[in-house]
Amino acid sequence: MNADPHALAEIPARLGLVRQEIVLAAEAADRDPADVQLVAVTKTVRPPAIEAAIGAGQRIFGENRVQEARAKWPALKERHPGLELHLIGPLQSNKVRDAVALFDVIETLDRPKLARALAKEMARARQSPRLFVQVNTGEERQKAGVAPAEVDAFVGLCRETFGLTIEGLMCIPPLDEEPATHFALLARIAARLGVTELSMGMSGDFARAIQFGATYVRIGTAIFGARPPEHD
Repeated sequence: MNADPHALAEIPARLGLVRQEIVLAAEAADRDPADVQLVAVTKTVRPPAIEAAIGAGQRIFGENRVQEARAKWPALKERHPGLELHLIGPLQSNKVRDAVALFDVIETLDRPKLARALAKEMARARQSPRLFVQVNTGEERQKAGVAPAEVDAFVGLCRETFGLTIEGLMCIPPLDEEPATHFALLARIAARLGVTELSMGMSGDFARAIQFGATYVRIGTAIFGARPPEHD
C-alpha cells in the first residue's frame, strides 16, 4: 500500500463500510455487534495508511510477520497509545523474544516447542500477551496449525505443563472449501474447551464467520486495498 493521497483518503470510508457490514452480520445472527472486534490486517501496509485507519478510530491491527512488525509498530504505538497488535502469521521459536515484546495477542500458537519458548520468555520479560491456538481445520499439509483431533491434548499441555492461559482459537479455512464448515468446527472445539474467543473470517467470508460465533475478524484488503505482489 503506497502513500498516494487519493488512496489514503479512501481508507476511512472503506473502514466505515466494513464496520457497517460487521454490524449487519451480527444483527442478522442475533448477536451484539459489540461482541465482534475488527482486526485491521496491515501486512505490507505502510505507516501512512495505518495512520489513516487510526485517524478513523481503528485500534486493533494484525501483522503476519514479526520482522515487519518490528520495523513499523514501536513508533506507531508510541505515537498512538492504546493500540492492540495481533500476530496472525506463523511464529518461529527464534522470534519469540521479539514477538512477546511487540504483540498484545499471539494468535498462532501451534506446537509444544513454541509453547515452551513462549512460557519461558513471558516469565523472563514479565509480559503476558494473550494467546490463541491456531487450528488447521482443513488439515492442509502446507498450513500451520494443530490438527482438530489434537487440539484438546495440545491445549491441555499448554495449560497444565507450561502454565499458559489459552483465551482463543484461530483458523484459516482452505480456499477451495465452504468456510462455514470450518467455522462451525472451530466453534465446537472452543465450546468443548471452554475457550471464549474465536478469530475467524477475512475480507471474503467474515459475515459467515460472525454467524458462527467469531469474536475477531481479520480484514485487510477490504480496508487497505489489494496488496502488491510479493517477491521472493
